Amino acid sequence: MRAFLAVLVAASFLTACGGDGSDGSATDTTASTGGNSGECADVEPPDPRDAGSQKAPTAALDTSKTYTLTFETTCGSFTVTLDPKLAPKTTASLVALARDGYFDDTIFHRVVPGFVIQGGDPTQSGSGGPGYTTVDVPPSEATYTKGVVAMAKSPAEAPGTAGSQFFVVTGADAGLPPEYAIVGTVTEGMDAVERIDALGVADGPPSKPVVVTTVKVHESS
Repeated sequence: MRAFLAVLVAASFLTACGGDGSDGSATDTTASTGGNSGECADVEPPDPRDAGSQKAPTAALDTSKTYTLTFETTCGSFTVTLDPKLAPKTTASLVALARDGYFDDTIFHRVVPGFVIQGGDPTQSGSGGPGYTTVDVPPSEATYTKGVVAMAKSPAEAPGTAGSQFFVVTGADAGLPPEYAIVGTVTEGMDAVERIDALGVADGPPSKPVVVTTVKVHESS
């Protein structure tokens, strides 16, 4: 059954990354994060906003440094350690978008329990993107195991294509083909990821809104 679900979800997965989003006014979300309480805060979702006016970065990240993204959410925080060597263009894009506040006040619009949680679309439609794409083809032996963070794409797009939508694997092994750019791994806060996963209802929005209030970039030598 899990293998069937993996194939079914992969077939429709993970939406077009670079498409235009819906227009909408941004909102200043005042909800507090879930913190370490072990619970997800009850919040209203932020208003959807247009997301297609960003510019792709022209330089890769410094591979001699370590880059992490800390996602502050209404279910707590989790940290992703990026892998610029594996996905140089896409990791540079994520850092640039995070520094611009692109992911602030966005939602996890898709949660498939025991499989993945997906976010990164300010339009909340599942089809929004930053107005450009990057391509980092994963190695043929790539696997998508628990805690792996990779990028969404439509079936029509070439392997490794990415916009802004990302997913975190929550199952032991998602069983996906090596077509989704792998950008890093959750190295702290997997409990928060699991709280988000627990709100999943089949394949779609979670049972209550989960908001990413901000994403912080940390750079160390």
